[in-house]
Amino acid sequence: MNIDTVFENNKNWIAERLSTDSDYFKKMGQGQKPELLYIGCSDSRVTAEELMGAEPGEVFVHRNIANMVISIDLNAMSVINYAVDHLKVKQIVVCGHYACGGVQAAMESADLGILNPWLRNIRDVYRIHRAELNAIEENTEKYDRLVELNVKEQCVNLIKTAAVQKAFRERGLKVHGWVFDIHTGKLIDLKIDFEGYLKDIMEIYHLD
Repeated sequence: MNIDTVFENNKNWIAERLSTDSDYFKKMGQGQKPELLYIGCSDSRVTAEELMGAEPGEVFVHRNIANMVISIDLNAMSVINYAVDHLKVKQIVVCGHYACGGVQAAMESADLGILNPWLRNIRDVYRIHRAELNAIEENTEKYDRLVELNVKEQCVNLIKTAAVQKAFRERGLKVHGWVFDIHTGKLIDLKIDFEGYLKDIMEIYHLD
């Protein structure tokens, strides 16, 4: 996209917003109170607000390659802490998407340099679920299934965090796993058993 086009589009967007609400930006400047934290992929084809039909201020968004929740990723952990402890979001969504380049790269054995440590976390998901995945003969089907399993494992990683556990106990925070079907535009709810996972890992990951 041409940079000049970006600024022209911005002018048009401002005019459109003001035409329906002259106080639109005044209200936006008063702060935010989103109820949803969205953790998605950085893929340029998957825009969080657009696919959900969300307006500015409704969703707090964090994106990275393959929608990962990694405990030593200071960026992701800071976003989660801020959204849960300060913004008091009520729901957290991890949203992956089919045709994810990060997941596809993790399925290959190529040396990708600086990406290797990041992709290793996805390869760990493959390792955990290798029996199921290796039983799938068709590559695209296997690829799609790894996308889904990666979302589930990142939801589990969320549940391991102290902020999420505390917010669940104190105010009923929920975690959801979705996949965006890039071929149809549909959002698919993977029906993550949040409370089931929570009970399952409490023996090891319980934090007061």
